[in-house]
Amino acid sequence: MKWNKLYKYPSSTRSLIQGSRHYDVNQEKLPSVTTILAATQSEEKRESLKAWQERVGKENSLRIRDQAAERGTAMHAYLEDYLNGKERVDLTPLGQEARPMAQQIIDKGLNNLEEIWGSEVTVFYPGLYAGAADVAGIYQGVESICDFKQSNKLKQRAWITDYFIQLGAYAMAHNHIYNTKITQGVILLCTKDGFFQQFIVNGSAFVSYQHDFLRKVDQYYKECVQNVARIRQNHDN
Repeated sequence: MKWNKLYKYPSSTRSLIQGSRHYDVNQEKLPSVTTILAATQSEEKRESLKAWQERVGKENSLRIRDQAAERGTAMHAYLEDYLNGKERVDLTPLGQEARPMAQQIIDKGLNNLEEIWGSEVTVFYPGLYAGAADVAGIYQGVESICDFKQSNKLKQRAWITDYFIQLGAYAMAHNHIYNTKITQGVILLCTKDGFFQQFIVNGSAFVSYQHDFLRKVDQYYKECVQNVARIRQNHDN
C-alpha cells in the first residue's frame, strides 16, 4: 500500500439546509449523495423503516441509530489515521469498541489496497451533488472507490444496494473532475461483534447502479423545484 497523490482534492465545509446535509464546495452548495438517497427512498423502504421503529420503539430506535453513527465515526477516525501513518489512541468506551472493528478492516480488507490517491476526500459533480469518499485509489489492481461501513449485524448483498449506488455516485464525480476510469466500488464492513465482510461491485452492475443514482438525482431536483413552487404559492396566498 503506497500513497500516490495524483490529484488535488478541494476543501469543503458541511452545512444543513432544511435539515439535510449539503457541501459548500467550489462556490456551490450541493446536496450530499446521502441526502439525495434519503430523499428518494422507495415507499417500500420507508415502510420497512417505519415498521422497525414501531417494533423496537421510537426512543429505542433513535438510540440505536445514534450509537451506530457514533461508533462508525470512531471507527473511521482509526482507519483514517492508519492510512495517514498515525497511531490513534482513544481510551473512551466508544473508542475501545471501535478500535478492534477498525483493526479487522485493516487486517482483512486494506491488505488489498495497493495505491491511495486520497483518504476522506471531497468529490463533487458540479451543479448536482457532492460527498466524501473514504478512499480513492487502486484496489486489487483496479481503479476504485472504497467505503468503510460498520453494522450491528452481518449484511446480505441484497440489503446494501444504497451502498453500491453511493459508490457509483462518487466514482462518476471523480471520473468527471479528474478524468479517471474508476470502474469498481468496494465496501469494507465490520459488525460491532467483530465480523468482517467485503463487497465488491464492478462491470455492468456498477454502471447500472450509477444509472440508478442519476435517476434519483433527477427525481430529487424535480421534487425540489416542486417544493419551492409550493412554498412560493403558499407565501403569495
